[in-house]
Amino acid sequence: MQIGFWGWLLFNAFILGMLALDLGVFHRRAHEVHVREALRWTVVWFLLALTFNGWIYFRAGTETALQFLTGYVIEKTLSIDNIFVMVMIFSFFGVPLKYQHKVLFWGVLGALVMRGTFIGIGTYALHHWHAVMYLFGALLVVTGVRMVFKQEDQPDMNKNVILRLARQLLPVSHHFEGKHFFVRQRGRLLATPLFIVLLLIEVSDLIFAVDSIPAIFAITDDTFIVYTSNVFAILGLRSLYFVLRDIVTRFTYLKYGLGVVLVFIGVKMLIADIYEVPTLISLLVLTVVFGITIVVSSKFPPPEPAVQPVPAPEVEVVEV
Repeated sequence: MQIGFWGWLLFNAFILGMLALDLGVFHRRAHEVHVREALRWTVVWFLLALTFNGWIYFRAGTETALQFLTGYVIEKTLSIDNIFVMVMIFSFFGVPLKYQHKVLFWGVLGALVMRGTFIGIGTYALHHWHAVMYLFGALLVVTGVRMVFKQEDQPDMNKNVILRLARQLLPVSHHFEGKHFFVRQRGRLLATPLFIVLLLIEVSDLIFAVDSIPAIFAITDDTFIVYTSNVFAILGLRSLYFVLRDIVTRFTYLKYGLGVVLVFIGVKMLIADIYEVPTLISLLVLTVVFGITIVVSSKFPPPEPAVQPVPAPEVEVVEV
């Protein structure tokens, strides 16, 4: 899809304007984001993505529009796994609900910059070294197989390498200082625990981008389509987090669906020179796999942890 300088400029100006409107108007004052508000924003971002997809359809045709929609669906579904990590990080640090939106806002802004850089590097590599496509495909297959078969225990955040380095290298205040990432105490600039949370979320998104960016390149190598589908999916991630944060742990079988999708996309890249899987087939596979995953997770939720009975206190009987 041929988009000149002004097309890129207008798109990024629109995105920055929406982000400024979000933080500067609707979320200027820190408050707890409830499910109803988050659901409204989720619908808004979804409708904006569909409207943009309609513009692509009239501008470039059906195939390009399908590529955008498929890339958007891939990124959106893979981002649910990222929400698991967000919930874990916020819970570990005990971040007050009214400050979580600000952390996610700046996390999304950082993610846009990082993913834009990744997409630029990936596009350059694919256009100059065709073998990179096989590397991306193999990476996705290995990641998908590991996701399906590897039994993962709940990670211990205290052993997280990034957290340990941050605590060693940065002077950090002992408590949250409202919504601030940095404070000055006795003439010394200190990072707050809220900044450490932001740092961990940025790193987690960087790790997830290693899977999601190659996955979209399996659908198209059009830089504009890859970038815009990523952007719209990421922009809706914050509101989706507040919708799903209390129920995301019920998606017991999500990792199996994600694993199957990554293997499918990886194989698609590996056989691209032999057979080009139609974009519509890819979209149907994604829809069916995640539909089955959601239905099975809802029908067979994880068992509630057994409540151990509290033994009655022993009472010493004294005979008189």
